[in-house]
Amino acid sequence: MSKSTKIQGPIQGGKYGWPFAASMLDMDTLNYSEHEYFIEGEAVRYRMRDGAEPDRRGFWQAENAGVANFKTRFIVYAPRDQADFNGTVVLTWNNVTAGHDLFQADSKSLFDNGFALVCLTTQKAGIEGLPPLHQGLHGWDAERYPDLQIPSDDLSFDIFSQVAELIGPHRAVKDIDPMSGLKVERVIAQGASQSAGRLATFINAIAPIHNPIDGFILQIYFGRGTPLEVGDSLVDINKPQPGNPAERLKGANLLRDDLDVPIFVVNSELEAIACFGVRQPNTETMRFWEVAGTSHTSIQARTTRQKLLDRDHVISRKVEAAINAIPIGPVYDVIYEHMQRWLTDGTLPPVFPSIDFEGTPPSPKRDESGIATGGIRLPQVEAPLAKNSAIPLTEDIFALLGGSCLPFSQAKLKTLYNDKTHFLALFSRAANAAVADGAITSRALDGLVEEAAESWDNIVI
Repeated sequence: MSKSTKIQGPIQGGKYGWPFAASMLDMDTLNYSEHEYFIEGEAVRYRMRDGAEPDRRGFWQAENAGVANFKTRFIVYAPRDQADFNGTVVLTWNNVTAGHDLFQADSKSLFDNGFALVCLTTQKAGIEGLPPLHQGLHGWDAERYPDLQIPSDDLSFDIFSQVAELIGPHRAVKDIDPMSGLKVERVIAQGASQSAGRLATFINAIAPIHNPIDGFILQIYFGRGTPLEVGDSLVDINKPQPGNPAERLKGANLLRDDLDVPIFVVNSELEAIACFGVRQPNTETMRFWEVAGTSHTSIQARTTRQKLLDRDHVISRKVEAAINAIPIGPVYDVIYEHMQRWLTDGTLPPVFPSIDFEGTPPSPKRDESGIATGGIRLPQVEAPLAKNSAIPLTEDIFALLGGSCLPFSQAKLKTLYNDKTHFLALFSRAANAAVADGAITSRALDGLVEEAAESWDNIVI
C-alpha cells in the first residue's frame, strides 16, 4: 500500500445517517460494531503483457500499466470483543450490476461464527451508479459521499489488494485502525456473480504478482474472468447486447491452481451450465460445488433484498413471483465454516457429485419431475413441491438469472406424499441429511422446515 494512502473514519452523518446498504441485523444484539471508512490514494492499473492472452488455462501474465488516484469506502463489521473473534476477515468485493452496491452483510452464520466482515466499494458503478437512475453512492447521499471517485474499474484489482493489506495480519496500525485493534490472522476474499468474475481475474493475473489473500470464495461464478482493461466503461447488464444471454455468460477459462491457497466455488444450476466446459476437479486447494434445482437468484433472496432496498429508498426491478424458489443462501453460510477449518487445521471440505449432464449441447439431466439429478441435494429437491430449475421463463437476461418454479398439482402431491405429515417427515429427513453431509448448517433447519410447511399450505387448500 502506498505511503500516500489516507484513511478517514469512522464516517458519520449524511442525508440518512447510515452507510449505503448497511446490514439489516441488530449489531448491538450481536455484539458487533459497524463502521464505515474512506480510503484514498493511488492505485495501479494492470494490462496483459505483450504477447500474452487471457487463455483458457488461467495462467495469465499481467504487468503494471500506470497509476491513478481514487477514493472509495468500505464498511467494517467486527466483534467488539477479541475473545469473540475467530481471526478471519471476509473481504467482500461488492457487486455493482444493479447500478449500486450489493453485498452479504445479513448472514447470521458470519456473525455467529465470529468472523469480521469488510464490504468494499471496488468499482466505478458503485459510486456513480447507472443511467438513468444513478443510484450509486453519489446519487444516494451526496452529503456523505461527495468526493468519492474510481475513474476506471482497471484500478479495482489494486484497490482490493490495498484494503486487504489495510485490514490484514501485517497491517501497519497508525492513528486509524479499521479493525479496532483485533488480532487478524487471515483474510478471505469473497465475491458473487460479476464480482466472482473479477476475483477470477485477480486469481489468474494479479495474485501471482502480489497476493495478500489467504483464501477465495467465488459464488454463482459463470466461469470467466473479466478483462483487466475496460477504460471508463461501466458494468451495465441493462444495455441491449447481441446474441443469447446464456451464450454470452458461457465459461471461458479455468482458475489457476498454483497459488497454494484454497479456492472455493459454489454454483447454482445456472452457473453449472455455464461452467460445464471449465469445471475443475476437487483437490487439496480446490472445491467446486454445484447445487441442483437452484438458480442465480431466488424469490426468497429477492424478497429479503427488497426490504433493504426499501429502507434505503432504492428503486429496483419488480420481483417476479414465478422465479426459482430454492434459496442457495444456506449453502453459502456453511462455506465460511468449511473455509475456516480448511485454513486453520487443514480439514478439507466435503466433496459432492457434480450435476449430471446429457445431450448435445450438454444440459442438466432431469428426473421424471423435471428436477436436475446429481449435485448437492437440498431438501427442496429431495422432497419437492415444485419443479425448481434454472430454466428461464423468457429469453431476457433477468429471466435467465431467475430461473423458474412450477408448483406441482394437488393430485401429484397426493401421489407423492399422501398428506402434509408424511411430506414434512420426508423433508426433515432430507434436511438433516444435508446437514450431516456438510451441505448446510444446522441453524438452517428450523427455517427450512417452517418454509416447507407454509409452501404445502399455499398449494394444498
